[in-house]
Amino acid sequence: MAAVVVVHGIGQQYRAAELLHEPVARALRGGVQHAGHQAPGIDRIAMAFYGDLFRREGRRGGSEYSEHDGSDLSPFEEELALRWWRAAARIDPDVQNPDTAGARAPIPLTVKAALRALSRSRFATTMTEPALYGSLRQLRHYLDGDMREPVLARVSGLITEDTRVVVGHSLGSVVAYEALCALPGHGVRALITLGSPLGVRHLVFERLCPAPREGRGAWPGAGVRWTNIYDRHDVVALRERLSGLFGADGNAVADAPVTDDAPEVLDRAVDNGWRAHDLLHYLTDRATGAAIHEGLTR
Repeated sequence: MAAVVVVHGIGQQYRAAELLHEPVARALRGGVQHAGHQAPGIDRIAMAFYGDLFRREGRRGGSEYSEHDGSDLSPFEEELALRWWRAAARIDPDVQNPDTAGARAPIPLTVKAALRALSRSRFATTMTEPALYGSLRQLRHYLDGDMREPVLARVSGLITEDTRVVVGHSLGSVVAYEALCALPGHGVRALITLGSPLGVRHLVFERLCPAPREGRGAWPGAGVRWTNIYDRHDVVALRERLSGLFGADGNAVADAPVTDDAPEVLDRAVDNGWRAHDLLHYLTDRATGAAIHEGLTR
């Protein structure tokens, strides 16, 4: 059984668990080593794979989640694309600010321009415009569509009584959080979120399950220590710090009583270089390694 479960993010529909497992496991062990540790259970790593659920067979152009021209984006996707663009413009001098003169256009063209700008930014690097469209769509289909239940089933099935650490990247951080909230009495000791959109207000945070109460999300389990790791150039984490958003409800579930000593998210900034949102870059950082080691040895 896995001591560490890693949940991948968006855009993995053409991969497989085995393709992701080896590089992810090596990067994770490298991060722990960079932090100066060896930990029990470090070789028992599971890759929680759900990417194939977003793959649609027999459609011209492949998956409806990755290959389309953006002409049918929802208001959710339009708003998120524009927020990403503005965030990228604030931190990347090579990205034009959408609010400057000459950058305005009707919404469909603005979204195209947003993703064109993002595809050239430090955030996206090798991501193409169609891939960015697909990323927007996968996030929406998880939060508002029919993908939440099957995705959560994949992840929850790997979290056993032996699991001590759950790591979630990008959309996978949302999945990891919700999976732990839905598993009362689990033995996980550390949740580590990487490049997480969990704090994006009005688009992600309010759509979480369980729903936040009085502006605070539920804590994902009694005894869980939550470390949130972000790169300031990673625009997926529009709200980089998650402290102050979770924990007022106490321990595991939304109906738990409010306590005065509610736990708090520990935010840590890292520098992932040019590939700011890259999962492997996050995993090899010593801050991630230290959090994983702590979760395995608590």
